[in-house]
Amino acid sequence: MQNNELLSHWQNLVGTDLGTTDWLTIDQQRIDNFADTTLDHQVIHIDPQAPATKKLGGTIAHGFLSLSLLSHLSSTLTKTHIGDRAVLNYGLNRVRFLNPVPSGSDIRLHMKVKSVEGKTHGVLVTFSSEVEISDQHKPAFVAEQLALLLY
Repeated sequence: MQNNELLSHWQNLVGTDLGTTDWLTIDQQRIDNFADTTLDHQVIHIDPQAPATKKLGGTIAHGFLSLSLLSHLSSTLTKTHIGDRAVLNYGLNRVRFLNPVPSGSDIRLHMKVKSVEGKTHGVLVTFSSEVEISDQHKPAFVAEQLALLLY
């Protein structure tokens, strides 16, 4: 796709619901690995016997663990539109953590194209992203996710 075609393609997708990903399990091993990587060993994430954790009903995932999975999850919804084009994470707007993700829960992403802007080196796409938790009414978080698709 040429530069103008890429911009036009994405402009035509503004307002489009890109769908929902498959479920992804957030197990305790993933939470522990994230704690080790980020050096965030708060008891609510790693110690099911801690009093604070028991009040939550068990360990919960780090909010930033769930947030970090946006790249993986969103790529499954955008790959047909992006192909093998290089994509840069351009940032996030208005992130709100609404519900903790209990260890062992499944999450999935629901995503829509919110806006598109031509840039010098590519097309900046803003997505409306909501990460759902199985068997929960309230999502784990909502965010505007920005991606720069390079020309």
